[in-house]
Amino acid sequence: MTNLPAGTVTFVFSDIEGSTALLKVLGDRYGDVLSGHRRLMRDCFIPRGGVEIDTQGDAFFVAFPTAPGALRAVEAILAGLLGGPIALRMGLHTGTPFVAEEGYVGVDLHRGARICAAGHGGQVLVSAPVHEAVRESLEGEVSLRSLGAWRFQGLSEAMELFQVDAADLISDFPQLRAATPAK
Repeated sequence: MTNLPAGTVTFVFSDIEGSTALLKVLGDRYGDVLSGHRRLMRDCFIPRGGVEIDTQGDAFFVAFPTAPGALRAVEAILAGLLGGPIALRMGLHTGTPFVAEEGYVGVDLHRGARICAAGHGGQVLVSAPVHEAVRESLEGEVSLRSLGAWRFQGLSEAMELFQVDAADLISDFPQLRAATPAK
């Protein structure tokens, strides 16, 4: 793959929670809703430096050259989804993956994917490296709230996670999925 951000990059993983149930509810309209979602995602991440790495079904994997650019794209996506039927979970992680001929390789991809999978629809989770990179540039009513350290299957080190909190966003969620609190 060419034109991939190299060095320290921020990954954004997203997934629609309950997409099969949403398909049943929306019926024939689901295709239009999904197309609109994909358009919104691209309209939000491309101007902020995001490069689409992969999309499968309703999930996206995007790389950004900066964590602030990634967070601004996420804020725009969330604003675009307000009042709609989609409950999107997102996970952000900053790291230094290896860029191979076919794309990114390394544990940072696994970290980002696990962070996304731990969230609930409407929840955005970020790793400590993202928090560190964006905390000075947070704007408006957006804040990052620590959820403590969590362990994920297949990863040896616990990771401190933060939840993106902002006006108009749900802020109370059940315990994270697919993760256990670090002791």
